[in-house]
Amino acid sequence: MSTPRVRFAPSPTGPLHIGGLRTALYNYLYARKLGGTFILRIEDTDQKRYVEGAEQYIREALTWSGMAPDEGPEAGGDYGPYRQSERSELYAKYTQQLVDAGKAYYAFDTPEALDAARSAAEADGKVFRYDSSTRGGLDNSLEMSADALNARLATDEARVVRLFVQADEQVVFSDVVRGTVRMSTNELDDKVLMKADGLPTYHLANVVDDYEMKITHVIRGEEWLPSTAHHVLLYDAFGFRQNMPAFAHLPLILKPVGKGKLSKRDGAKFGMPVFPMEWDDQASGETFSGFRESGFLPDAVINFLAFLGWNPGTEQEMFNLEELVVAFDLDKIGKSGARFDFDKAKWFNQQYISQLSDDAFADMVAPSVQEAGFDVSREKLLALAPLMRERLNTANELPTTGAYLFTSPNAFDDKQAEKRLKKADLDQLAHVGAILEGVSSWDAEQAGTQLKSWANEHEVKLGILLPLYRIALTGGMSGPDVFELGEVLGKEETIQRWETALAHFRSLQSNLSAA
Repeated sequence: MSTPRVRFAPSPTGPLHIGGLRTALYNYLYARKLGGTFILRIEDTDQKRYVEGAEQYIREALTWSGMAPDEGPEAGGDYGPYRQSERSELYAKYTQQLVDAGKAYYAFDTPEALDAARSAAEADGKVFRYDSSTRGGLDNSLEMSADALNARLATDEARVVRLFVQADEQVVFSDVVRGTVRMSTNELDDKVLMKADGLPTYHLANVVDDYEMKITHVIRGEEWLPSTAHHVLLYDAFGFRQNMPAFAHLPLILKPVGKGKLSKRDGAKFGMPVFPMEWDDQASGETFSGFRESGFLPDAVINFLAFLGWNPGTEQEMFNLEELVVAFDLDKIGKSGARFDFDKAKWFNQQYISQLSDDAFADMVAPSVQEAGFDVSREKLLALAPLMRERLNTANELPTTGAYLFTSPNAFDDKQAEKRLKKADLDQLAHVGAILEGVSSWDAEQAGTQLKSWANEHEVKLGILLPLYRIALTGGMSGPDVFELGEVLGKEETIQRWETALAHFRSLQSNLSAA
């Protein structure tokens, strides 16, 4: 088998959807596994839908994900340009080749004429299709004399070029995921290949570029499967069939709940990101959240995406990018749609956060801590790493779920406190501050040993003392080991929090007695 050359070919019509990033990932993994080439090609021929900044977003998303292309608009390469808008002369040449060979033809139909034909078909209970059954009654070059055609081509009259699809034939091709696929040409229309603005459609440009760039495998989403029949016909029309790439159409990524594929609107609906990075939509004024800004590590996102359609066939779930390269196999991609499970994405992220070094953890949480308005030293962030890295699902959670790490609690879980206060002797617990003050070497072990020893000596139940101590430091019942937390907070802060909470506990206990 020749060395693979694969391409990720997005259109810059908006941000890169998470499904597009998965497509890029599978292409990248396949190329890397077999020592091939991963190409970024920007398919920007749809100028009406072109969005400023979208191409830059795509490149940045690939960089963030660790998938730098070997060839592309920035990387360069021997098969450029890598933007389709810069390859117009090439498409014009190939289009003319098809027309000259009788494989394509000019069509001069106005939008009004096509609307009329469509309405007439609907009136007869049919679906209009520009094909062998209708093209004879439409305004195209198939029945024109050469002189008549040349006269019309000499004007500025709008026209397109359409593929001539023969009736009553079978298009057969092999798909790595789907197996043998068969389609009747009677179900295919005469696709537009060259638009009136002189730019090619996806179908023509796609085939020409894949041939010219020597692409060996086309790995793309399932939504392109119906178009592949036209692409096969184009390979035949050009005489490229022997150089046609292998196809692998990936399963859809489905909504978390309900039917249908995941859409950009599902992000807001289900409160989750569906883009790799945040995107500000200038047209609508909306901002769509991204995995990066939501506190996800790129390795976790890549690991999560890999399993949306692929399975290694083992029990292993944790794969870094290098391990995915080794394990990946196109034959292990499933046909069924993959459910987008955001809880699973958070699980993956938590696993990767838990493996971070202290320095990496500090780097990860620092932006969200600063954005929340907490002025925290790097030394403290480093000290928090052992306490918190196994407790966070995302980097952004620390300032909210762990606000007590940076500031004294402004409220306490009274319900949990009252359970203990019913049996607590607060006069006895008033000595806790002094006990803590007497800890000579302030660390978790010394503080814990001394406080527990005092409790045992004075028959203070740890089941009452320690929950109240935790509530005093955190405001509630969650958090890391309470003595390790105290070590990070420092002796003075710990004692101050206890004394503040003790006054609150006295008030609560007084209310309980009065009730």
